[in-house]
Amino acid sequence: MKSSVFIRIDRYKELSEVIKQIRSKLEDAKQALKKAKDLKSQEDAELENWQTELASVEQKLDEISEAITEK
Repeated sequence: MKSSVFIRIDRYKELSEVIKQIRSKLEDAKQALKKAKDLKSQEDAELENWQTELASVEQKLDEISEAITEK
């Protein structure tokens, strides 16, 4: 069963404005979180590229080292 809450009109307007401000801040926080997630995804992709490049360089270095020691 819902109970009624009574507030004065001036308090209602004030409360309504506070709720509006909180919603605005919440939306700002959501956008900031989305931006942080996007940046993290970009960073993860870049780190993966670096790892692939390093593995390639390591493989080539191993091949050169092996070719030198065979002669």
